[in-house]
Amino acid sequence: MASRFFAELRASQVEAACGPSSIAVLPVGAIEQHGPHLPLATDALVAEAVSKEVVAAQGEDLWLLPTISYGRSVEHTWAAGTLSLSTATFAAVLDDIGRSVAAAGIRRIVLVNGHGGNVSEIQTALRDLRLAYGLLTFGINVFLAEEHDPAWAASEDGLGIHGGAAETSLMLHLRPDLVDLSAAERRIPARMAGNVHARFGGSVAFGWLANDFGAEGYLGDPTLATAEAGASGFKSMVATLGDQLAEVARFDFPDSARSR
Repeated sequence: MASRFFAELRASQVEAACGPSSIAVLPVGAIEQHGPHLPLATDALVAEAVSKEVVAAQGEDLWLLPTISYGRSVEHTWAAGTLSLSTATFAAVLDDIGRSVAAAGIRRIVLVNGHGGNVSEIQTALRDLRLAYGLLTFGINVFLAEEHDPAWAASEDGLGIHGGAAETSLMLHLRPDLVDLSAAERRIPARMAGNVHARFGGSVAFGWLANDFGAEGYLGDPTLATAEAGASGFKSMVATLGDQLAEVARFDFPDSARSR
């Protein structure tokens, strides 16, 4: 099968290869601390790996854009190695890419996000890009299903959101050479575990920095992680993203004239 990497096209091929039915798939990650046991690039690596797998499998009219490895990681800037874009810069990068995608004749763009700190900014960008360039815009957070996997959600009290069992398992599957399980320990904020509303995923939002939960800056129990669980989780993520992109391909608004 021919390459589905947009950046591997020659300029002379773009007009023939890309059109209104094409979907630009843009993995978005982060370069930030993930505790002493995981690499800085965890979020970017996961988002890119899942996106590549689905684009390769589903092929026609999906175009994989180069990964935006940097994200908005202000909650991690206290830690050495974190490379964070500001809110304004992140928004400007997404705007520039959206404008360029529209200029290539592509009508749909999907931001496949691997970092929780990007969520609110991506949601804002979806509407801004829709307004500015007439694109059909979509955001998919690939990490959500894994965080709530029953295999470990109960043992982590639903708090394994950063460097916990799910993320560590995925990395043991994708890049075991970058994982140091000997440095992993259980890090569950017990005081928050009993909350109903003021907790991650609860009805009360709160501002936080990763080191609010300990000097090592991760939440969860990576000691539960296994490569086998990571392989199973990755397969599930690929299947889910495949279904999501298939629905994106069919999606349109009732007044479709405005969408074109």
